[in-house]
Amino acid sequence: MKKAVYAASFDPVTHGHLWVIQEAAELFDQLVVAIGINPDKDYTFSLEERLDLLCETTSQFDNVVVASYENQFLVNYARGIGAGYIVRGIRTQSDYEFERRMRYINSDLDDTITTIFLMPPREIAEISSSFIKGLVGPDGWQDVVKRYVPEPVFEKFVEYFEG
Repeated sequence: MKKAVYAASFDPVTHGHLWVIQEAAELFDQLVVAIGINPDKDYTFSLEERLDLLCETTSQFDNVVVASYENQFLVNYARGIGAGYIVRGIRTQSDYEFERRMRYINSDLDDTITTIFLMPPREIAEISSSFIKGLVGPDGWQDVVKRYVPEPVFEKFVEYFEG
């Protein structure tokens, strides 16, 4: 069985994340979508909220499992769950440079795990979770944010920022 892991903070999950998930779900028998917990990062949504949103927005994929991990390198997490592949999304040149370096470090730690890079279509390539959060506030932010996130995420944004 070909098993892969795709990890990010998913704070929040965006259409770009879902594109990577859809593509990877077609490539692998099982895809573990894992929320990586960074203790130095301030999150908008709690881990449980992010897990719930990921479960809700990936429910159409029979071979996708949602999980979380912390205090370990992604390559070690992948090995621990029996994944032979790490999936990474590449949006920009700076993403490429960072991910290229991480791929080599991961290979130094475990050369049996292969990193796969997926590049989203141009219309969603510039979307990031931090960019989305930066759109909240000015008049009409709802119409803009709604374009880049799944409906359950948008509803959570409205609840969080207007509730």
